[in-house]
Amino acid sequence: MTGIGHGGDVYAAARELRRGLHRLLDFSASINPLGPSPAALRTIADAGELLQHYPDPTCWDLRQALAIHWQRPAEEFLIGNGSTELIHLLPRALQIRHLLVVGPTFSEYAAAMKQCGGHVSMVMADRAEGYRPPLEQVFAPAHGIGQTGVDRPPIDAVLLCNPNSPTGYACDAAVVRRLAREAARRRLWFLVDETFAEYCGDASILSQALPARTIVLRSFTKFYGLPGLRVGYVVANSHVIEQIAAHQPPWSVNMLAQRAAEAALHDVRHARRSLRFMDRERARLLRALTRLPGCSVFPSAANFILMELPVGQKMAETVAALRRRGILIRDCSQVPGLVARSVRVAVRTRADNDRLLYALTAVIRGGGS
Repeated sequence: MTGIGHGGDVYAAARELRRGLHRLLDFSASINPLGPSPAALRTIADAGELLQHYPDPTCWDLRQALAIHWQRPAEEFLIGNGSTELIHLLPRALQIRHLLVVGPTFSEYAAAMKQCGGHVSMVMADRAEGYRPPLEQVFAPAHGIGQTGVDRPPIDAVLLCNPNSPTGYACDAAVVRRLAREAARRRLWFLVDETFAEYCGDASILSQALPARTIVLRSFTKFYGLPGLRVGYVVANSHVIEQIAAHQPPWSVNMLAQRAAEAALHDVRHARRSLRFMDRERARLLRALTRLPGCSVFPSAANFILMELPVGQKMAETVAALRRRGILIRDCSQVPGLVARSVRVAVRTRADNDRLLYALTAVIRGGGS
């Protein structure tokens, strides 16, 4: 799982293609196509005086806003420099030595474990089942949970991304809660990455009390459209939050990020518009991609779609051909558990999506040239 690049590196593409950012269409990063909340943008524009002071190290106001939003104590929230910082904090803070990951999924979980000298095992979803996460297999004897192996320690944590990236599959919250309770019974950490859950509210487990040893990751990057500010958060029991916070660098989250995230959280109107747009445009794009000759497309509950290029279509040539046209897509050919023809495309505006469809059709018919 390591060594797989992220999407969204528009700066490298701009340098390589000698184009301005405004001339690139980035389908490799799944960001709200309607952009940030207007309230968040106004807040950033008016927050110049904040640059003269150090950031609030406790992110007090944002934590209070999240507490009201989720009807939970503010002590159950820790704000981070994007969810990626928090993903890397958790193994060290919780002393996780062996993580069981439900895949195929985001590569950063394994990268974080490798960085702290830990181990990763995987339980893999089946393509034939639409990449439905096999949650019933998580505690199967084959994974040796609770058993000390010869070359590695026993599994002490389980991680589920829900809705999952890059497959887009969303597990029912009730099923996830049962898994969390079973993990607690076995004294395992249970990590749930809900980075894309705003697009699928029924998948979130945050509407109820969290079982012991359960930690939920959230982000203001995807739905709230603030990737450049880097702000995410974790939700857990207050004593777990204290344990994680002890490993976080001071002033991790800048004040523009804190203020913009708070404003975005309060902008209910923009959130509703974003959800309505995504429901319509995701369905339209999915139907159109399905009609491309030889392509296989998987349903998604998030703001992206996983698809497979036609048999015989060369991945590298296809990605390069689209890149020359200023269109960036997410190459998922190296993600364990996916086939070598797998790509992920974000759902963008209708006009942008039509440009992607036109370019993909031309490249596929041209064999990748």
